[in-house]
Amino acid sequence: MSASPTNLSAFVWGIADQLRGVYKPNQYGDVVLPMTILRRLEAVMQPHRDTFSAFAQKDIPEFALANLLETKTGLTFFNASPFTLARILEDPDSLRTNLKAYVDGFSTNVADLFTYYEFDKTIAKLDEHDRLLLVLQQFASIDLSPDVVSNAQMGTMFEDLIRRFAAASNETAGEHFTPRDAVKLLVDLLVAPDDDVLSGYPVRSVYDPTAGTGGMLSLMEERLTEMNPRAQVALYGQELNDQSYAICKSELLGKGQDADNIARGDTLRNDAHYESRFDYVLSNPPYGGDWKASREAVEKEVAAGGAINRFPGGTPAISDGQMLFLQLVASKLRPVSEGGGRAGIVLNGSPLFTGGAGSGPSEIRRWLLESDLVDAIVALPTDMFYNTGIATYMWILDNNKPAARRGKVQLIDARTFFTKLRRNVGSKNKELAKPNRDRILAIYAAFDAQTEENAEFSKVLTPGEFGYREITVERPLQLRFEVDDVTTAAALATRQVTKLSADERDAVEKALQDLRGKTWDFQPGFVRDLKNVLAAHEGPTGAALVKALAGAIGVHDPEAKVVTDAKGKPQPDTSLRDTELVPFGTDIHDYFDAEVTPYVEGAWIDETKTKIGYEIPFTRLFYKYVPPRPLAEIDAELHQLSREIIELLQEVEG
Repeated sequence: MSASPTNLSAFVWGIADQLRGVYKPNQYGDVVLPMTILRRLEAVMQPHRDTFSAFAQKDIPEFALANLLETKTGLTFFNASPFTLARILEDPDSLRTNLKAYVDGFSTNVADLFTYYEFDKTIAKLDEHDRLLLVLQQFASIDLSPDVVSNAQMGTMFEDLIRRFAAASNETAGEHFTPRDAVKLLVDLLVAPDDDVLSGYPVRSVYDPTAGTGGMLSLMEERLTEMNPRAQVALYGQELNDQSYAICKSELLGKGQDADNIARGDTLRNDAHYESRFDYVLSNPPYGGDWKASREAVEKEVAAGGAINRFPGGTPAISDGQMLFLQLVASKLRPVSEGGGRAGIVLNGSPLFTGGAGSGPSEIRRWLLESDLVDAIVALPTDMFYNTGIATYMWILDNNKPAARRGKVQLIDARTFFTKLRRNVGSKNKELAKPNRDRILAIYAAFDAQTEENAEFSKVLTPGEFGYREITVERPLQLRFEVDDVTTAAALATRQVTKLSADERDAVEKALQDLRGKTWDFQPGFVRDLKNVLAAHEGPTGAALVKALAGAIGVHDPEAKVVTDAKGKPQPDTSLRDTELVPFGTDIHDYFDAEVTPYVEGAWIDETKTKIGYEIPFTRLFYKYVPPRPLAEIDAELHQLSREIIELLQEVEG
């Protein structure tokens, strides 16, 4: 039968009625999704079955056969078996065997799709429960040929099926999906400056290194072809999760995309598109996931460096791989010499500020900002995603910014731009409805214009305004030494003493007793006397032990003499060491003279320890002071509450 695209997904969904009792509702997709794509692939191959059959009978290696058939048919996949669903149904006693042979007959780039769906198990289970014949009859009756259902319509139908099955399990939905409202905003922000898509026959490539089920790729293609129906859009992706990979590949095949463009595996460890660069890159990587499994490969790539290094800014903490993906999406953009590219990535708040000066995250921010790759960062409302309620941010990167935006970064505070959902979907209870998205896009487009909206919700800064120098402030070593019960106990508890033999510990304790009743205000004098009494009791006098004892007994005293080295240079007291953050644009010595010298006598800057750091203090930049309520108002409210409590107590007593 032929079904209109508007009711086709409902018809396919109805096939799930045959699965009741055998599968749980959230498992229906294990049957319906691969069967739908199988029927679609069959319909696409139908005009070329004779060509496939003729070449399949020849002894030709698969890679050569694939090239020959692509040249003759234009298809990037083939099936060498003699079967179709209709022919399989002609032999009801061999359904299971023949269907398996049919699936095994696909070229490798499609056969693995059914492997990751674990379709062999599905066939066996349907056969064992007498459902295989019913399901095959239903699917064989659907006309999914491209003349009846276009690639765009097929993609829409497949997306709808995926969402329906995911809705049966909020957990599954949360694992696989980035909400479409969030993706639509990301896509619109990426294409905002690309007016050239509106004319001619443009060719665009889109890549998602964490493709999931392919939703971001699909919406990007949809948006570009909406802008220009003549646009040719090639989609590329990679996904680690087996089922997500299978769904993604299924959906993109349903849209007529090249099956070889979607790869399975860990993108950080083994990038299937390592040398490729793209017009657009999108990603919603796992938040806070560690990258231990990829560590060896990533660190090897960073150490090697070179033009293809995907992590030029270095590595973050092993516990959070988000900033690896942040660098990856930037490094995958088409070179500026070829027109450049734009990337969008959804992250939690930690990449904005975690890590002090010189740390991995700070150095990654430094690389991004000093390379002028950060175009805009948008703060989203909380409770936007299915499986988390935390604050999230969209980073928009561009390696070829328009002239007006070069050397600038736009921050947009969209945390209050949302529409409440009537009921929660997992953790999601807010959405970015079209008016919300349009408002954000208008603020982005206005950039640094002095509009009322931009004044409140947008800030445009230079990369240098996020930078600072961390200076180390040292204070002179001035110690007073007095041996009493407290300092003796502290000295005897040090590791250098506790690891000594009993006789040695006894000698140390006796030596300390000899020093009681005296006070030293100069470290060298105390150390000299300490060594003498240790030697007198035949105790150990090693440098490590003496240092540990002096460290336990000495206390800072600003009246004590300053300890100097052989050249007379003051020695620092490491226990008093401090750091100050000096913004770029402020001379560190001017800052020190104004903010440190008046309060800390004798301090100095150890310039060998100065570090450069970058952070993006989003919350602080958009902080709005809310004055406390007047005391009189609070007092009146307390009096009112007191009266109400007394009245309630009187009612109880009465």
